[in-house]
Amino acid sequence: MFKKALPRRTFLRGVGASLALPLLDAMVPAMTAQAATPAAPVRRLGFVFIPMGCDITRWTPAGTGTLGDLSPILSPLAKVKEHVTVLTNTELQNAYPGTHSSSNAAFLSAARPKHTESSDYYLGTTVDQIAAKQLGRETQLPSLELAMDMLQTAGQCDNGFACVYQNNLSWSSPTTPLPAEAHPRLVFESLFGDGGSKADRAAALRRRGSLLDFVKEDIADLGKTLGPADKAKVSEYLDAVRDVEQRIQRAAKAVADNPLPDLDRPVGVPASYADHARLMFDLQVLAWQGDVTRVITFQLARETSNRVYPETGVSDPHHPLSHHGNDPAKVAKMAKINQFHVSLFAEFVAKLKATKEGAGTLLDQSVVMYGSGMGNPNVHDHTNLPILVAGGSACGLKGGRHIRFEKVAPLANLHLTLLDKVGVRLDKFADSSGHMDGLFSL
Repeated sequence: MFKKALPRRTFLRGVGASLALPLLDAMVPAMTAQAATPAAPVRRLGFVFIPMGCDITRWTPAGTGTLGDLSPILSPLAKVKEHVTVLTNTELQNAYPGTHSSSNAAFLSAARPKHTESSDYYLGTTVDQIAAKQLGRETQLPSLELAMDMLQTAGQCDNGFACVYQNNLSWSSPTTPLPAEAHPRLVFESLFGDGGSKADRAAALRRRGSLLDFVKEDIADLGKTLGPADKAKVSEYLDAVRDVEQRIQRAAKAVADNPLPDLDRPVGVPASYADHARLMFDLQVLAWQGDVTRVITFQLARETSNRVYPETGVSDPHHPLSHHGNDPAKVAKMAKINQFHVSLFAEFVAKLKATKEGAGTLLDQSVVMYGSGMGNPNVHDHTNLPILVAGGSACGLKGGRHIRFEKVAPLANLHLTLLDKVGVRLDKFADSSGHMDGLFSL
């Protein structure tokens, strides 16, 4: 036995295209434990942001310890609740005085944004970028920043804070925000384009019509070397890539049929918010499955978003509903939007769970935090935040629980703990006071 194996960083290549492969049995040398090879499972870290808090009474589960009956907002997580931990009584002290800008800015930085309307903005390096500096060393993209809204406003947006704080979740340094991409085609091209400028990659993919057409010769050659199980795995992966690509193409075609612009979203994305979000989530699954990146942030909507969600049966825009004045009818409508966002996240978690990797799943190897930098949006507070963590069993995360902290816990404690469990060691992050005891098994 010569212990030969397919390299983990194997790509199928064509002119202008590069398709990373998922983890295959052929990447594990014969007679060798997978953990001792370059094909050892990797750790991944994701963050999903929702704006304007939620109705915390309909979010918080009853009791503590085992996650029993789910609250109304969290009910879509029923099929994956054994992989989910809900955390109650966390706060972002540095987000005060309470604003939409500081809610967005402090979510991943736990830092206080400099009060300015100009370009001398200053925040802090966000937790995802600290992770990317280590986890991204071996991947094509150190990190991936995604959003749902194309609006990138400038100037002053909220109580004297520059719009940059609302526009960007990720900051690679206190003065360097990282813009997020909301267009699925551009994300697709960044994941699978190869060589040349961004424009060159886009043009090459469009000329041929399909990424898989570029690499079909490599696909055929690879198939001759794989066993039945690996062939099935590659086939499933390619089917997923093809499905995402075709949905992107259909959305682009729909623009030609209906050229009326929608200022809340990029031209050429699905008309339905839910379809757009699902496409963005599926791109994240592909990015992790092919190990193109290991760190992803996703802004499901911007703070102060006036988007309407007809899928919920609510015709009122989100932001005005968040200032509900304790009107029961308005609170109930806002809760429906909160539940809708959770339902999209639940589908994402389920797909990660269904995607096999090595002896486990993508969900086992991935830790994803979901939540908001605001608690009660009616008063713009940053205490008792809606926060949950999914996945990560291979990292030691114990799911199926509701943890209620007796004392208010800095959200930075969670960031520090998540970094530690994906292999990024820090003594302190922002205003952290330590790790969160009990969140992970020893």
